[in-house]
Amino acid sequence: MRPFEDFIKDFDAKDLNAYESSLRIMNHLNNSRENGIKKAFSNIELARQRAAYTKWKVSENLDKYLVDFEASVLRKGGKVLWAYDAANALHEIEQIINKGKGGRILNSESFLATEIGLGSFLNKKNLKCVDTSITSYFLDLLGESAFHPILPAAKIEREELLKKLNTSIRSSLEAGNEEILSDVRDELRRKFFEAEIGIVEADFIIADAGMVAISENEGDARLSLTFSKTNIILASIDKILPSFSDLELFLPLLATHSNGQFLPAYASILGPPARDETEVSPDFIVLLIDNGRSNIAANQEQRQGLSCIGCGACYDVCPVFANSTGMTSYQGSYGGPIGQVLNPLQKGLDQYKHLSFASTLCGKCTSVCPVNIDLHNHLLRNRHLSIKQNLEKTGEKLAWYTWKKLMLSRKNMNRPFAFKSFTLKQFFKDEWGNDRAFPKLAEKSFNQLWKEKMGL
Repeated sequence: MRPFEDFIKDFDAKDLNAYESSLRIMNHLNNSRENGIKKAFSNIELARQRAAYTKWKVSENLDKYLVDFEASVLRKGGKVLWAYDAANALHEIEQIINKGKGGRILNSESFLATEIGLGSFLNKKNLKCVDTSITSYFLDLLGESAFHPILPAAKIEREELLKKLNTSIRSSLEAGNEEILSDVRDELRRKFFEAEIGIVEADFIIADAGMVAISENEGDARLSLTFSKTNIILASIDKILPSFSDLELFLPLLATHSNGQFLPAYASILGPPARDETEVSPDFIVLLIDNGRSNIAANQEQRQGLSCIGCGACYDVCPVFANSTGMTSYQGSYGGPIGQVLNPLQKGLDQYKHLSFASTLCGKCTSVCPVNIDLHNHLLRNRHLSIKQNLEKTGEKLAWYTWKKLMLSRKNMNRPFAFKSFTLKQFFKDEWGNDRAFPKLAEKSFNQLWKEKMGL
């Protein structure tokens, strides 16, 4: 099945109850974000402008800042590896694991790890890997995928989860929320002490300090790095910030726009161990992953999309995301409006241009973005780019040619209402779908009304 057909199938699978559940989740996150912003920022627009300028500066000098970051890490005794694509990244991780002679691997919840297919890769290699996040544990247990970047397990059914937990870790079928979390935490925490390698994703990497910032609400990433002998930090090349002082702005922006907190429950800022600590401290390895991002950066009109800090705010206001089955509907590393902009550019417009066309262009995503990404106009640019690359189907070209001829003909525009209504329904019947009422046309054209009014 082609990507476009998969996309339609996912959206068709959505029912009314699931839609209402999505709206409740999104409204909760929207309210939390608005309340958090009011408490944290006296002038949110100024903060957004400052953040947008910093990210613009990074996008214009990306190569310089990445080299500066590598030099800072190396100077402190850490290691930096570069991965051009997912296969290259997995090869580098395998080399590190083999060098450490295997052992238990801890993998904190990471969308970048999902992007490169780390979990399935390690399973194929028969390497022991534990997903340390409680939400990831729930999703794996039920065979579900993440719904939202901030609340991945929001759509899990409680009764089904209790049955699975009762089978896997003997948790009570009548357990309350606190007891469920306690049972799962006990199951996961004992595995931290056996760890050889901890893999986490950085939210930001700081060029001048050679350090990484990791924000989380469970604390599992921090524990993964504390107990493992080798720390592997996954970071996409667009996560770079010029200066350590930039975190003062970006961490509150990320936290407030994610779930309304002033700061994440756990914010870790770490780098290579000091020289006199190397005998007792873990190896510190940063894996910088490109995977198509440099191609986006090369497009001056679209590179602003790489400014995304992963807060998920654009998901919460998007009417299209409310109708989706979750992040997997967007067929790439990102979901929501930012996914509709970046996934086609990252994976190829020839197969994924449909993502950029599945939008109302209402502009709500742009209005809430903490770094002022012009999301709805980037969707238009993607559409223009797909036409410029001559990616439309022959049938689509013929349909629009016919539409143009009909619209430029006064005779056709003045035809009877029933004829015009029937023609339009036939013209758009596949694209319009079964869930939307077709707009009612005016019984008379403006030309006809004007003639009647003026007595012509």
